[in-house]
Amino acid sequence: MSNQAPNRARVIPLRPPAERPGIAATVSPTAPAQVPRPAPREPLWRDLVGDVLRRERQVQERTLKDVADSARISMPYLSEVERGRKEASSEVLAAAAHALGLSLGDLLARAQGELVRLSSRSSARSRTATSSSYDGLCLAA
Repeated sequence: MSNQAPNRARVIPLRPPAERPGIAATVSPTAPAQVPRPAPREPLWRDLVGDVLRRERQVQERTLKDVADSARISMPYLSEVERGRKEASSEVLAAAAHALGLSLGDLLARAQGELVRLSSRSSARSRTATSSSYDGLCLAA
């Protein structure tokens, strides 16, 4: 038998106590409950381009295999590009766009339009979130 003290593990919390599950934060009863909102996620270019490719393919009622064969790229790779999982080269994007009857410029212009639309929506939300919780349509005669 040993006379040494047992080893005890030291626990160093990675999050403050208020953020750990099961531990309630102390809140002043007079302070309003402020729940911080996470910053809106900026859309990624690969997601936007993939969405445009997929939408155009579906509008044309073409299969993934048909477009991939026409573009001379593998079907699994085109699927990954459409889902925003792969960052495709300009040659691959041009081939996929041409297979859908678009130019590379058309594809990128549509993706840019989506980026502007999504960015303006998120910036409008952040402006109204600080001034009002109303997110609706107002018509005046």
